Parts: sequence; C-alpha cells; structure tokens
Amino acid sequence: MDHANRCIASAIQNMVNAGWARDSVKVIGVTNQRETTVAWSRKTGKPLCRAIVWADSRTKHVVAHYEQVLETTGIQAKPGEFVKGKQGTEFLRKITGLPLSTYFSAIKLRWMIDHHPNVAAAHENDDLLFGTVESWVAYNLLGGVETGIHISEVTNASRTLLLNIATLQWEPSLLDFFGLRESILPRLVSSSEVYGNIASGPLKDVPIGGLVGDQQGALVGNKCLYCGEAKCTYGTGAFLLFCTGDQIVKSTHGLLSTIAYQAGPGVKPVYALEGSIAVAGSAVKWLRDTMCLIDSAEQVNVLASKVPDSGGLFFVTAFSGLLAPYWDPGAAGLLIGISQYTNPSHIARATLEANAYQTRAIIESMKLDSGHDLKHLKVDGGMTNGDLAMSVLADVGGFTVVRPEMRESTALGSALLAGAAIKLHGWDLTKPETLAEVNTNGTREFVPQLQPEEQLRRWEGWQRAVERAKGWEEGHAN
Repeated sequence: MDHANRCIASAIQNMVNAGWARDSVKVIGVTNQRETTVAWSRKTGKPLCRAIVWADSRTKHVVAHYEQVLETTGIQAKPGEFVKGKQGTEFLRKITGLPLSTYFSAIKLRWMIDHHPNVAAAHENDDLLFGTVESWVAYNLLGGVETGIHISEVTNASRTLLLNIATLQWEPSLLDFFGLRESILPRLVSSSEVYGNIASGPLKDVPIGGLVGDQQGALVGNKCLYCGEAKCTYGTGAFLLFCTGDQIVKSTHGLLSTIAYQAGPGVKPVYALEGSIAVAGSAVKWLRDTMCLIDSAEQVNVLASKVPDSGGLFFVTAFSGLLAPYWDPGAAGLLIGISQYTNPSHIARATLEANAYQTRAIIESMKLDSGHDLKHLKVDGGMTNGDLAMSVLADVGGFTVVRPEMRESTALGSALLAGAAIKLHGWDLTKPETLAEVNTNGTREFVPQLQPEEQLRRWEGWQRAVERAKGWEEGHAN
C-alpha cells in the first residue's frame, strides 16, 4: 500500500498544481486486476505472504488435485448428495460460471495455505483474512485493522470460484470442497455504494463509492449497459465482455459467465459472457523485440499499411496455447501461407488480423450462446490507437468498431460507479440514458469495407490455420 499512497499523494499534488482544489474530489472509485489473491492477518492487518497474481500458473498441480477430487469424490450439491465427474463439473459451472483453473482465487488461496505455514496457522487459528485486490485496498484505505472493514465487491468475488453468481452469496459447498473456513471471507457489497470514508492522507474523509474488477470497469466505462452490447480491451492480451442483461447465460461454446456489475445494494445484477485472448499486444511486442521487424509498437500499423492484405498469410499467435473459445493449451504458434512473395509487411498485417480473427471467434460464440447479434464492438487499450488495426478488426469481424477519444475506460467505469453512488451529475446505472453524454467527444466508428464473400473466404482460411495449430504438444489437445 505504500506505493498506492505515494501515487495518491502525487496525483493530488498534480491536481492542485493544475489549479484544482483538493476538495473538488467528491468520491473515488477503485478498479483492480481480478483474481489476484491476498492473505493477511486479522490481528495485525499485515500480509502473511506475497500476493499471487491472476496469470500465475504455479497452482496447476492444485487444479489437477481438485479435478481428481471432482472426478472421484465429487462436490456436495445438496446435504448428503454429491455429484461427481461430468455432473460435478457442470454443477461447478452452474454455481460460479467458471471452470477449475489456475486463474481463479480459491485455487491460489488453497496454494497459499498448503505452502506457507504462517497462512495455514492463521487459517487454523481464525486469524486469516482473504480478499482480491479491491478488498485489500479498501481495507487499508478505510482504516485497516482499526476499523476492520473487510469487504469484497461482487464482480471480483465472482472470480474466486466461491461465489454463487445467481444468489450473490458465498457458496457453502464450495468452501467445503476447497477446505476453507467461512470466517476468512469478506462481506459482499455492490459495485456502486458508499463503503466508508478514507481514514488518512490527502484524501482523508473522501468516500469510496465504487469498486469493480478491471474488465467489468471497462464494460461500464464503454457504457455497454444494454443486452447485446460488447467491449474489448486490447492490451498484452485481450478481454471481451458481452452484456447479457439480467440473465445468466450458460455458455456451451467455451466462454465464461460472470457478473458485469451491480448498480447498488439490493439491485439486481447485470451479467456478461466473457472471452479472453492470451496474445494480442504481446504479438506486436514479439515483432519488435524478437523478430526486429519494427522499432516501436506503433510502427506495426505503418509496416502493415504497405500491403493491401496479408497475401494469404495467417498467423495463429498461440505462444502459450489458445484461450476462448478454443481452450487448447497444446496449440502452438503458426505462420502458414508463406510464399516467396511474403515480406515483413504481410507478417505485420497477419499479426493485426490474428487479433481480429480471435475477436470474431469469441463474438461468434457469444452470439450462439446469447441469441443476440452484436450491435457494435466498443474498444479500448493500447492496440486501439492504430487506425489500421481498427479497420482490420472491422473488416475481419464484419461489425462496426467504436473507438472513443478518451480510452482509459477501466478508470472511467470505476469513476462512473463511484459518482452514481452519490448521485453525481444524476448518473444512475439502472438508467443508462443518464450517462448518454459521458465520453462522446471524438468518438470514431470503423465500418467494414470487405465484401461478405471475401470476408467469409478469409474467415474460413483462419479456421483452417487454427486446426493446424491445435494439439502441437502431443497429449494436450482436447
């Protein structure tokens, strides 16, 4: 928290230097990496070990153990009634919207208990507090051990493998399954309400009014509040969320069901389908740092613009397998369609197209699962700065891409949730029309230019390339 406190102090000083008064800050919101897991002491308020971040895969053996438990012993669906095997897996997905995976927080917490004696002792002695990052940040900003405000916001809680996403309650059968005490859990809160006032520092007495996971924050920041609206954040990887309204949509096409946001205490939550792409901006980084085809990430658009298309080249960027909707950890990166005429510009363009094809694959799955066509795709993140990258995305996807001028959508989403908690500017997430004028200046739309026949031909080529990339590591393909 020392780093966070320094950032707050620096930001406030910069605001004052720009001519704003300190008391112009009416409320703050917090948005965070989801799934990252923190364990700390109830008595001291101090961390018991280092946090385990969302992408850390050290817990793969824990996943394998619980897959075996699910297969042989099962999980308690009703008192005295256990379901196992395929039925157990389906029960877990029905309750949480998630599969067993290294990503999710319960697996990370179990690893901490099993590998850190002080965490195990705290768990045994009822001294352990567990939370994701927003829980830890709120705990400290709101007074730490002195006030003991231990809360978790529902979009973050929905990534723990412990929350029933229909009832918005911690699920006792999952606590039993993972061998966890109920007393370690934070109190559940909505995404938009006043949780308390900051206890000290330059923002002392300012209320915290919004907590939200980063990808859900970007969904709100992009104002994807109606069923059928979607956003994709393009960073190192890419995360696409598709709003399904007040209905939990069970995916049969490799996607996750998750909570999009809860607009206030007691308000019915809004849900989403989510698909993740492991490699997006990191493929551009590979072109720059490993292949030395470009000197900066921005140059990928310049290099790719020197050719009208990829010349029949496809780049399956499976550097560490494929995520949604393919879910093949054994897939390998593949450049296919190379000829004697292939040049660096074709490779650059194929890299941009790879991002677009994987986005389309997720959206096709989302349409099948939800029964709703995509109205348009709203985008944010570093890769969206390139006009050519966005044009390619529109052409390959066959949908309109909407790019706002101000693309810090995750921060904007947390600010909107915080503002709505104190009715700032009349914002109300249950009435999306109250946000109609937010972040509209400079919005640009990219409309598909490819003919449908050519679009389909290229899409079929991509699917053939993916099939060739799958299962390269023998024994890992589904």
